[in-house]
Amino acid sequence: MTGPVRDGAVRDGAVHVLDRCRALVRPALVEAVERLHPWVAEMAGYSFGWCEVGGAPAAASGGKGVRQALAVLGAEAAGAPGTAGVPAAVAVELVHAFSLLHDDIMDGDPDRRRRPAVWKAYGTGPAVLAGDALFALAVETLAAQPGGSAAVRTLSVALRDLVRGQADDLLFADRPWTGPRRVRPEEYRAMAEHKTGALLGGAAALGALLGGAAPATSAALDRAGRHLGVAFQIVDDVLGIWGDPRVTGKPVHGDLRERKKTFPVLVALDSPSGDRLAALLESGDEPGAAAALIEEAGGRAAALAEARRRVTAVHGLLADVPLEPRATAELRSLLGFLVRREL
Repeated sequence: MTGPVRDGAVRDGAVHVLDRCRALVRPALVEAVERLHPWVAEMAGYSFGWCEVGGAPAAASGGKGVRQALAVLGAEAAGAPGTAGVPAAVAVELVHAFSLLHDDIMDGDPDRRRRPAVWKAYGTGPAVLAGDALFALAVETLAAQPGGSAAVRTLSVALRDLVRGQADDLLFADRPWTGPRRVRPEEYRAMAEHKTGALLGGAAALGALLGGAAPATSAALDRAGRHLGVAFQIVDDVLGIWGDPRVTGKPVHGDLRERKKTFPVLVALDSPSGDRLAALLESGDEPGAAAALIEEAGGRAAALAEARRRVTAVHGLLADVPLEPRATAELRSLLGFLVRREL
């Protein structure tokens, strides 16, 4: 099968999985949000793309729904029906939305998915309140399930690691480009595993847990999701420098203009060209020259190699535990879709 044809088949298969899981989860997610204070529920609905400011219906993008799909597939991989994973899917979707609301405030990002972020649309205080409400609702959703205490513990571990990753990411911005305090690639890997991978792994593990999986199976899916998170983040870093703006929706060399310490940059800073690159990054005046120097220093190649290594680790983990074959095939399809953007 040729590359483009195979890539198209992978994409079509993954889109089908995402659509199926969203359709399964959406009613329960709406029902959960409707339990909130009406004003807070409106802000939550706005963040999910369901409504405009004021509550008028909307059809804005609410994201791919990757985490909720992983929760549903985690339950199915354990041999349970997808409905068994729906409470886990609702919980992780609520937590993901909560983290994005707070992330946008911390980063000062005015837009989310091509429209004003919640804090710009409603105000900073209301957005913080909405995020807190979504977090509380996620815990309530899991606590109400049979075996809810174990599910809440699993979610708490994922949240602890997510916050750890966010803290490291914020601190990286204030560290120098060079010298003994510079950010090392291995520190970035750990940050990405926590900030991006913890909730992906937690989603799959929670679905499996509610689906009756053995602890070893849930743990393997958690580790697989964490590897996936690192791969996804690093591919995103590559696209943030060299991606096509028509595809990414971001300006070319956008991450360099914002002076982000991404994985390709950190690898290149560890090369003999590090001092020259640091000067370019500090000035911010020549992002094209910086991108060329990063590629020449091996930053792009190293990033893609790391992403491939993580993908291989995911496939190995999925092969090492007893999982239902169809759900495992869909997990692999979803994995391919998420990281094939540049691989």
